[in-house]
Amino acid sequence: MTMTDDNQNGHGKARTVETFGCRLNTYESEVIRDHLVRAGREDVVVINTCAVTKEAERQARQAIRKARRANPEAEIVVTGCAAQIDPDAYAAMEEVTRVVGNEEKLKAETWNAPGEAKILVNDIMSVKETASHLVAGLEGRARAFVQVQQGCDHRCTFCIIPFGRGNNRSVPMGEVVRQVRELVTNGYREIVLTGVDITSYGGDLPGRPALGQMLRRLLAQVPELPRLRLSSIDAVEIDDDLLRLIRDEPRLMPHLHVSLQAGDDMILKRMKRRHNRSDIITFCREMREARPDIAFGADIIAGFPTEDEEMFANSLALVEECGLSYLHVFPYSARPGTPAARMPQVPGPVRKERAARLRAAGERSLATFLDGLVGSTQSVLVEKPGLARAENFAPVQIEGGTAGEILSVRITGTDGTRLLGQIERKSAA
Repeated sequence: MTMTDDNQNGHGKARTVETFGCRLNTYESEVIRDHLVRAGREDVVVINTCAVTKEAERQARQAIRKARRANPEAEIVVTGCAAQIDPDAYAAMEEVTRVVGNEEKLKAETWNAPGEAKILVNDIMSVKETASHLVAGLEGRARAFVQVQQGCDHRCTFCIIPFGRGNNRSVPMGEVVRQVRELVTNGYREIVLTGVDITSYGGDLPGRPALGQMLRRLLAQVPELPRLRLSSIDAVEIDDDLLRLIRDEPRLMPHLHVSLQAGDDMILKRMKRRHNRSDIITFCREMREARPDIAFGADIIAGFPTEDEEMFANSLALVEECGLSYLHVFPYSARPGTPAARMPQVPGPVRKERAARLRAAGERSLATFLDGLVGSTQSVLVEKPGLARAENFAPVQIEGGTAGEILSVRITGTDGTRLLGQIERKSAA
């Protein structure tokens, strides 16, 4: 997934930040863009890369070549996880002017002037703190993202991301509150808290406050915030405060995206995940008991090394058993340097075929979920005229609406991928 932010200035030059990968990268691209604007930099193209899959890296290299063809005189800067992990490979590309690490990309001084060194990449494991960066708003978006955490202390056998992001580092609670309050003042009605592993929040802070404690303080201190949403979570790290908020706090959106990865116990063990199949089934059941209107998304890897058809069937069945409505499916992609890359590999065509079956199951699950909402009334946030998002993350097609408005919408039908709604009134929120 990519997002391009082009800003044409009066001299006909372009300032572009192109993003691959996760919501955290989207947030960080806005930090970069803000630094470039403040520095008055022009003719700069930034490619903010992802290292989750080979395909993400291939797309980034393609974007780099395309950017050079379109901007022969521009400074082409490559950053993000792929650049952090293998800076030499990107520095070797003739189209690239500079390679910048994940820590350096967030510093204003990195962007104040063209750099002399071609590679500016620190040892990410030496970074002990996460600096806060206020993004006053994400252009063209109805919601804003706030980074609360960076890095990951876990070492799943398939994952290279800790080597791109470093170890767990949390943003202090007071700073999270400050940023959210300012974004709400700027008119944002929904805030998404993002990070690499947000349910590990606080383990490195004084007093070790858990994510639920931070959320409770945030919602209490910013009562004017109508909607708060979480990005991907680890089910085994849900704390008691967070469970109570899911049950009792209507401003915390009833949508959880679970870092699942597989639904078979042996594969989960070989992935070095900290949950098993029954843990996820129990988690989804308990969350539904606490919040009956909750919806679930999940990340699932198809064709992990050693996965046979029976093991895959367990993952496939979990989609229906847990009612997973929003799937992010990835055919397994071997990452050099990870333990899984040394395991017996599933043939590529089999991985793709299993990924297709998972996606089809996800589409059926989503259609069933949407069918169940027909006839209900939903509070929706308008993303752009004609398209809104319900609290449970369901997309809703409407007639009219202004980006950022919260509306009450009667659901009249579904086309299988979106709800169809009729605006009743503007919400009081």
